This record gives sequence, C-alpha cells and structure tokens, in this order.
Amino acid sequence: MPLRVLHLHSTFALGGKEARAVRLMNAFGDAAEHVVLSAVPDALGAREAIDPGVRAEFPGEAAPSLIGRPGPRRYWHFARYMAGFDLVLSYNWGAMDGVAARRLYAGAMKLPPLIHHEDGFNADELVRQKTARVLFRRAMLGAAYRLVVPSERLEKIARKVWHQPASHVRRIANGIPLTRFGPPEPGAIPGFQRAPGDVVVGTMAGLRAVKNLPRLVRAFARSGASGRLVIVGEGPERDAILSAGQAEGIADRLLLPGFLNDPARYVGHFDIFALSSDSEQFPISLIEAMAAGLPVVSTDVGDIRNMVAAENRRYIVPADDEAGFADALGRLLANRDIRHRLGSANRAVAWERYDEKAMIAAYAALYGAAIGRPGAFITQD
Repeated sequence: MPLRVLHLHSTFALGGKEARAVRLMNAFGDAAEHVVLSAVPDALGAREAIDPGVRAEFPGEAAPSLIGRPGPRRYWHFARYMAGFDLVLSYNWGAMDGVAARRLYAGAMKLPPLIHHEDGFNADELVRQKTARVLFRRAMLGAAYRLVVPSERLEKIARKVWHQPASHVRRIANGIPLTRFGPPEPGAIPGFQRAPGDVVVGTMAGLRAVKNLPRLVRAFARSGASGRLVIVGEGPERDAILSAGQAEGIADRLLLPGFLNDPARYVGHFDIFALSSDSEQFPISLIEAMAAGLPVVSTDVGDIRNMVAAENRRYIVPADDEAGFADALGRLLANRDIRHRLGSANRAVAWERYDEKAMIAAYAALYGAAIGRPGAFITQD
C-alpha cells in the first residue's frame, strides 16, 4: 500500500522548491501518494509538472487553510487533518502552521513525523529577518523530525539565528537530471528568433519583486552590446519589467514568453545566463544553466559564488552594484571565447556536484528514516 504524504507549501507555483518537490514525487513513483496544500490557493502551476502516473490530490477548500490567525483551536483542526498521513512535509514560512500544530498536539494525537524545508526569504526579509518569525521558528522547529536546507548560508542561519542544534539540521544540495541538458529544441521558446550575430542573455525566474528583473533589463540596456534578452517566467512583476524595457529603449529586444516547462528544452538557446535577484539560496535555475554549458553573471547572494566554477566568480557582483553588474554582462557579451571557456568550466562543475541521483537518494533516505521504514521511498531509474 503506498505511503500517504501531506505537502504543506507556501506556494505551489513552479519555482525552485516546487520543482524539487515535484521531481521527488515523480522519482518516488507508486511508492507514495501525495496531498498538496498551498498557502496561496490559486498558485498551483507546479501541478502540471507532476507525472500522470503519480497520485496527487489538491483538496483546496476541503482541507484546512494555511492562512489564518494562529491559535490552539485552529491548530487542533490542522493536527486532526495531519493525523491521516504517514509523513508531513512542510516548506518555508508560509507552511509553519503545520509545524506549530505538531508542536502543540503531537503528544495528544498520534501525529506522523514532520520534516520542514526552508529555501530562503521573500522581499520582506531581505535585509533583516522579522523578529516574530525568528522567535516562532525557535519555538516550533523542534517539533520537526529534521529541518532541511539546500545552502550553506541557510544552514548557518538555522543554527545561529533559529538556534537549531547541528544534529537537527540537514543540508541537501539541489540536483537536476544532467543527462537531459544537451542541444536545445528548435522552437522551444515561443516568439524567439536569433538574428545573425545576436548574443542572447536569458534567465528563468518567477516574475516577483525579489528577483529584481528590472535591474537585469537596465544592466542589459547599459552593457553597450546588441543582442536579445529573454526572461522566462510568469508573475506579478511582468508589467514592471516591460516598462523598464520601454524606458531603456530595448523593448524590441526584450522577450517575455511566459512560463515554459522543462528548461532542458530551451535553456541552451541562451549564450549567457543572468540572475539579478536580491535574494537566492541555491537556485536550481543556475544549476540548469551550468549543465547547459552557460557562463553566468549574477548578484552575489546565497551560495551562488561557491556554486559556479572558480573562473566564473569574477562575474558574480555585489547586489547593490548595478554598474558592476552591467559591466560584467558587457564583458561577456563582447567576448565569445571567454563565454565558451566559462561555460565549459561551469558544465564540468555541474556534472561533478549536482547530479540529481545523489539528491533523490538523500531525500529518500531521510524520509524513510523519519517514518522508521528505510527503503520505503523506492526511487525509479
């Protein structure tokens, strides 16, 4: 009989943590069936990436909401719902209600083990974490079987700021199916056409304020090179990005094709991968770009500097240095040989460090240990 796993997500729009969660669901195959709740009820874009053969339910209003005023009665109802599962997986601040429910009622009810995952912060905590959230995490995270993080920076925060013991925190690096990242498919990016001599700067991101994509538009415009800028993704900042393109006079060279599934099909159409975020931790999109053999220009946030090849690190610039970002982009746009050299080095690093098989095995072992059934999450080849 398959295991029943409850997923509590801050959002289930297809971003880095959602892509990883879906990949694990697909890898576990018929060993488990899944129920997914999202704190943002209509943010369910990652649902389309779940394999048809994987059993996954989205109960919506039939399940307790992850949005609401904290309180014992509300958490009691949530705990009753959790009791029907073998394992609970919660993700980010927006799903902390599940952790709190387990903290309050694990002793009174037969609740399954819970593993909490943290992947980073939104714009409201870029400069400083909110004190109330820090205190809440300190009080509640002990109820989790383990706290899982993808980056060294988050591991340090978990131990030093949230006061979690080293034995309670598990760092598992993100990984991808490296063998799928070969030549891109023609026509994989709607509306994209490469003119002779074009150099294409591309990125993949949710169009949210924390990604600061207008910064990328400005840097591209001011880099002094011709070419195209392609921003793959969807979200509330779309109009702001288009307005930045108009203001900088590059609207005719800016393409926003919307969300596109399966980056392995199209990321190879880029010549340079760029990340302009105010906050990242261990971005899967960066690994995908590296696997496709791309050089990278990025803000120096999260673990990005340590993720790329050593040769590429001079193109990782402080987040507040917009002129430096534009300069780094311009240097790569102008030099094909350097692009190829850095891209080859990044690809080698990706193959050495970021194979998803290691990631899947680590999660399968952790989840199996949590429920006392090693090997229960049998992975597919």
